Amino acid sequence: MRRKTARLVCGALLGGALFLAGANWAGAYESIPVTNGGAVQGKAMFKGTPPPPKVFELWRFPDKNFCGVLSDEKGNRLLHEVIAGKEGGLKDVVVVIEGVQKGKPFNFDAARMESIACQFLPYVSVVSDKRQLTVKNLDPVAHDIQGYAYDLSGVDIVLHRPSLSNQGTTDVVNLTKGRKIFTMQCGRHSYMQSWGYAIDNPYYAVTSLDGAFVIGDLPPGTYKVKAWHPMLGSQEREVLITGSGTAVLDFTFEYR
Repeated sequence: MRRKTARLVCGALLGGALFLAGANWAGAYESIPVTNGGAVQGKAMFKGTPPPPKVFELWRFPDKNFCGVLSDEKGNRLLHEVIAGKEGGLKDVVVVIEGVQKGKPFNFDAARMESIACQFLPYVSVVSDKRQLTVKNLDPVAHDIQGYAYDLSGVDIVLHRPSLSNQGTTDVVNLTKGRKIFTMQCGRHSYMQSWGYAIDNPYYAVTSLDGAFVIGDLPPGTYKVKAWHPMLGSQEREVLITGSGTAVLDFTFEYR
């Protein structure tokens, strides 16, 4: 089912870095040797016809000439929020194994994003508590960063830096109340949007156009697997991982 969300926002940090902290995790993750680990693999699929893109008339926003590089040649910018491949694979699904307390090393470096021709790439990524998210602005125009964290109980604005140029900014964003969804948008160009899902262990994947994912080196046990898409919501499955075994798990999303 489609998740009805507030449009939460992201502007250019322009070569700066953004820290995520205080997400109220249940406990610290511990790295241990995993010698008999198993894996989860599968696909995130889309059923039906993707929704039409959101249409933004360029004349309503500043820098229309530069930002019009990616126009539809009719004076509009299009934002495709659901992207499916030819074989039905669903792009931009974050698949996470939740609640893992021990396992392989959590070598999560700074998440990275770029502003290119007034769009944020990647559209969906993962972020992590107390680790950097670096966003570089490759555009010659300024952007206004607005960042939000939310869940079904409400929305918190966690970052606002107006009219940023190439100096960039570094901030600590507190994802309070256990919220894991973080989203940003440019206040000057509202078609510039991106999403992040907060992870607290190394067992995750983000799907490309084929929808495929593989998450390996899991210690044997029973786990909850979540597949999340910013527009289509989330699904959860329980999976049993045996030593050196591979569990197959598929998710199917629809737009309603």
